[in-house]
Amino acid sequence: MITKITQDKPTRLFLILGGFFVANALIAEVIGVKIFSLEKTLGFAPLELNVFGELLSLNLTAGVLLWPVVFIMTDLINEYYGQKGVRFLSFLAAGLIAYAFLMFYGAMELEPAPFFVSSKVSTGVPNMEVAYESVLGQGGKIIIGSLVAFLLGQLIDVMAFHKIKQATGEKMIWLRATGSTFISQFIDSYVVLFIAFYVGSRIGAKEGDFIWSFKLFLAVGTVNYIYKAVVALALTPVIYLMHYLIDRYLGPTTAMAMKKAAMNKENSLEASN
Repeated sequence: MITKITQDKPTRLFLILGGFFVANALIAEVIGVKIFSLEKTLGFAPLELNVFGELLSLNLTAGVLLWPVVFIMTDLINEYYGQKGVRFLSFLAAGLIAYAFLMFYGAMELEPAPFFVSSKVSTGVPNMEVAYESVLGQGGKIIIGSLVAFLLGQLIDVMAFHKIKQATGEKMIWLRATGSTFISQFIDSYVVLFIAFYVGSRIGAKEGDFIWSFKLFLAVGTVNYIYKAVVALALTPVIYLMHYLIDRYLGPTTAMAMKKAAMNKENSLEASN
């Protein structure tokens, strides 16, 4: 059985694409706790963008570095394995992300060894327990918002991709790839901020706590979306390259059969054999 699975090219390709999809989605969630300055990283002074009356610069989560890979995987899986393939992997990724954070929280409840905890002032060594919890202990509202936005964005991406392909056929790969990403990431960019920060900052808030205004929510969401849209456009040549490599790997007959099967609602891996 395992020999048949590893030797069957469509099945092996699904495992490779699915592995990259799930791994990058999970890693992006974990590293997303870091906020970095895009301008300073590229070597120039931070911008002052006036968006809905809020002055913002391009401070982004480190997770945005990997989400473009997820976009590419989504489009490729959509192209060759259809809606069922993307939905299966999206729910699998969301489940594994939730499982990972449950394990992180469980690990944080373990009593640390004495040498794992030290005083930064007296020894010059950072408190590793505090560092561990700071990196892996993301707030529940952020995790929930991120998972809801991820799943909603993926499901919308699937529908938009197939609607565009039904209208254009096999032509204009760039339109269905970037077009579906534009639509899905518009939803994703605002949903995660709305749940995690706009609504989240109000839950259990006390007097003096910082609460996101609706203008700030719109401004940050707009900046994030513009970044994602620009990246999606820049990655268009990569989509064409990946199509070329996959078609060459599968062979033209198998590749075309899989693309046709992917457009059917009842698409399955068996349809490509």
